[in-house]
Amino acid sequence: VCSGASVASACLLVGASRMSGDAWWRQSAGMRIQAGREGGLALVPAPEQEWVGDKLTALDRDTIAAGLIEQVSLTEIGRRIGRHASTVSREVKRNSGPDGSYYPSVAGAKAFERSRRPKPFMLAQDPQMCQRIEAWMDQGWSPRLISEVLKRDAGGDHTAWVSHETIYQALYVQARGSLRADLHRQLSTKRSARRSRTATRRGTSIYAEAFTISQRPAEVADRAVPGHWEGDLILGGAGSGSAIGTLVERSTRFTILLHLPGRHTADAVAAAMIDAMGGLPGHLRRSITWDRGSELAGYRDIQLALKTPVYFCDPHSPWQRGSNENTNRLLRHWFEKGSDLSLHTAADLRRVQDSLNARPRPTLGLKTPAQALNELLDQAA
Repeated sequence: VCSGASVASACLLVGASRMSGDAWWRQSAGMRIQAGREGGLALVPAPEQEWVGDKLTALDRDTIAAGLIEQVSLTEIGRRIGRHASTVSREVKRNSGPDGSYYPSVAGAKAFERSRRPKPFMLAQDPQMCQRIEAWMDQGWSPRLISEVLKRDAGGDHTAWVSHETIYQALYVQARGSLRADLHRQLSTKRSARRSRTATRRGTSIYAEAFTISQRPAEVADRAVPGHWEGDLILGGAGSGSAIGTLVERSTRFTILLHLPGRHTADAVAAAMIDAMGGLPGHLRRSITWDRGSELAGYRDIQLALKTPVYFCDPHSPWQRGSNENTNRLLRHWFEKGSDLSLHTAADLRRVQDSLNARPRPTLGLKTPAQALNELLDQAA
């Protein structure tokens, strides 16, 4: 087939049925076959002549296949063909079939197709895939999350995978505009072009008697023990004086939003936090880590009411609450920067909270935070 024969003729040569041949091809090669009676490779097969330069030759690939059958090390295979072991490792990883088998002719065809330029842009050829991506982005999903979910749903079918980089290119590169032109507005940054990362720093006062993050138990760092929370405020426009409190459980990424309809004073934030977390079982209220902000000046009241210690980050170090920072970025899909957050009711916040907690997370193996938290509650029960 890699030489240009149809699947039907290849099956005839080996004495197999077309159905068996199709099944073997899916399991061992995974390359796309064109529809119709002929059923050959949908893409141009590799040329019979050897490539020049530093590319692997057909003889090299035969030697690699023989070495894999002998179960010798990749280093030994590399020595046989005069290449580094990492070259052999990349070749086997990139060009093996879905079942892990390595066939020289299939590997050569895959490598040849990958090297062709210009490469066809996947999203430009698959309108249905574009519709799925647009629907998920309208729900606030990031390109990386969409890529992970597509990979999970497609299983071993590599042709149905789309990398997050491909999605970003469709959003930012004018020549590859296969997604809606306004779809970049669904990103948490709302940017129409990429920017280099820059560090942002801010600092506020903290009371000398408060616990610092260096005093936090070591069990918090590895996320193995549930019940440790991170919190902060997301602020509205400068003129509105509005804010929403956010709390994120580190091990499950479960999010609680604090409704602050008036000013976000220390008393208001403490009352909202005590009310929101008061119903949680004790083993899910082990600690709270907060950025350095005067809005948590009532931390003593919180500690007494919830029987939970409150720790504060080091100066200019909001990254020490990484889970909360990431969640606040996701929440900007619903609560845009510069907007008046006081317009959102408590019911609005519950809807957003439920939507975010029902969103699959790659860090949880694509489980949702709600599922992860329910598992903890079931174990406790």
